[in-house]
Amino acid sequence: MTSIREKLEKREEQTLSSKACLSSKSKGRERPESPHPLRTAFQRDRDRILHCKSFRRLKHKTQVFLAPFGDHYRTRLTHTLEVSQIARTIAKALQLNEDLTEAIALGHDLGHTPFGHAGEETLAKLIPGGFTHYEQSLRVVEKLEYEGKGLNLTYEVRDGIFKHSKGRGDILDDVKKNMPETLEGQVVRVSDVIAYVNHDIDDAIRAEVIKEKDIPPRLVRVFGKWYASRIDRMVEDVVDASLKAGLEKIALSEEIKRAVMELRDFLYEKVYFNPQSRDELEKTEKILTELYGYLLKNPENYIKPYPEGDSLEKRVGDFIAGMTDRYALNLFEQIFFPRSWPGL
Repeated sequence: MTSIREKLEKREEQTLSSKACLSSKSKGRERPESPHPLRTAFQRDRDRILHCKSFRRLKHKTQVFLAPFGDHYRTRLTHTLEVSQIARTIAKALQLNEDLTEAIALGHDLGHTPFGHAGEETLAKLIPGGFTHYEQSLRVVEKLEYEGKGLNLTYEVRDGIFKHSKGRGDILDDVKKNMPETLEGQVVRVSDVIAYVNHDIDDAIRAEVIKEKDIPPRLVRVFGKWYASRIDRMVEDVVDASLKAGLEKIALSEEIKRAVMELRDFLYEKVYFNPQSRDELEKTEKILTELYGYLLKNPENYIKPYPEGDSLEKRVGDFIAGMTDRYALNLFEQIFFPRSWPGL
């Protein structure tokens, strides 16, 4: 009797683009598993990510603004959900595999530190060999979740998570080895940029770090004035340019690509690297540096014995990277602040 999973796999073959990555054609998992009767391989990956502890902790991790009082600032979790929705819209329009796209999008930032990019910069200085959130995201799903067993995700999802980030480099790199192997992974890579350049402008205006009139007029002419219009313009361009490229790769037109990179540079100058943000970096750098030093000397109550064979420095880095902002602040206070003596 044909299982529901097999029917879903057949439906993918019949309805998706010939360039899509089919669940039935996955390169598989590091540890072989029996197929599920109801869910495809990529559906299982999506569900494993959604239910893991690292995903839940994203709700208390900074996106850009530390410990904001307002309820409407993005967190790392809401950023992840916005990336997922943008990526699914593009994948659906291009008839790519939405389940694979969603799994990569939901897992792409699992390795982010507390305190946003300020925390990542700090750990990069502290841990021998450096630190990047995209390497840590892969480490989370391969070695840290489920008490060191990892999530045992498919190759395609792990590849997309590891290669989602571009920093300030090319959004869609011409060097093939730097790009995700699947078109679905490439969709997440560009969707990540589309999400953050738009919602970080929205949050920066809310925080009064910039005003709407500060956005360069040329970019307003290209993308429109409103948050929704900017996203629409970028998403439509990705779909159009990718179709014009025959779906050999995910693409942006030269005009929109230049404008997106210019918008990203504007954010780095006016938001991420403004003096107020750098002041906060110094504070968070002190907190994480002090915690790192203490945990190296006192690992017994905090640091897990896995992954086996990894240095204590690396495992302390795992512990700190997994912290939420509030856990890091509370632990710092618990360790370094004097306690009041109880009254009689």
